[in-house]
Amino acid sequence: MFVIAGASGHTGSVVASTLLAQGKRVRVIVRDEKKGAAWKQKGAEVAIADLDDAKALTKALEGAQGVWALVPPSYGADDLLAAQAPIVDAWAEAIAAARPRHVVLLSSIGAELASGNGPIASVHRAEERLRATGVKLTALRAAYFMENWGGVAAPAKSDGVLPSMLTPGRAAQMVATEDIGRVGAEALLEGERAADLIELAGPRDYTPEEVAKAFGAALGRPVQVIPVPEEGIEPALQQAGFKPKVAALFREMNVALNRGALHFSGTPRRGRVGIEEVVRGLIA
Repeated sequence: MFVIAGASGHTGSVVASTLLAQGKRVRVIVRDEKKGAAWKQKGAEVAIADLDDAKALTKALEGAQGVWALVPPSYGADDLLAAQAPIVDAWAEAIAAARPRHVVLLSSIGAELASGNGPIASVHRAEERLRATGVKLTALRAAYFMENWGGVAAPAKSDGVLPSMLTPGRAAQMVATEDIGRVGAEALLEGERAADLIELAGPRDYTPEEVAKAFGAALGRPVQVIPVPEEGIEPALQQAGFKPKVAALFREMNVALNRGALHFSGTPRRGRVGIEEVVRGLIA
């Protein structure tokens, strides 16, 4: 039995679908019955649990061979790290109690750092807490999500401009959530033989200009990169609805990315899905 958190999201849905397609027994964790109905139709079991509820999470993990674990973002929180801390604690408590054979955690580039990495500090703490349970852990450290560009798709569509918090002219490591889910499912199938650490990026690195070109191709019109300076990141995010502390965290992360402070420890595994395919999906 494989237990999958975040089955309603980009990565968890791919993990669950991949395993079901291979005839594996799958239990998805959702917050309410309505979100689980479609998974029941696909042949999955459904467990109802909030990820910060250690008791419900422990029950959801009963009998698990492998677990796909993640710490979902709380973009609307006043303090994102504080909001995610109970989820990390609940995962640690539930895994220590249920003792699955193997856990694959969705982590991030830069998760080896305890600070200076913005919201990535949460998955740094998650890696440490889950490792301390003694259960086999695979940390899947993913690059910058290609789907993040969906947040600035609207001005690309309406005005032909692509605001970028990543430095123009500098190629950055990015990865599609489809690749993350696929590699996560592969790691779960490997079980305890899986690597302790998987670093994952897309088929190649992309500059913001190449992302703008992908938007232009999808829209059939030129799209120009508009760089967002470091001092403009927090105001831009607050204007988009982020609370001040959360905007400051994302500024810290983007600055660290742009200055090369967030990087892989070795040569990352390469995904299959390019930015062009992801952008076409975002536009559609």
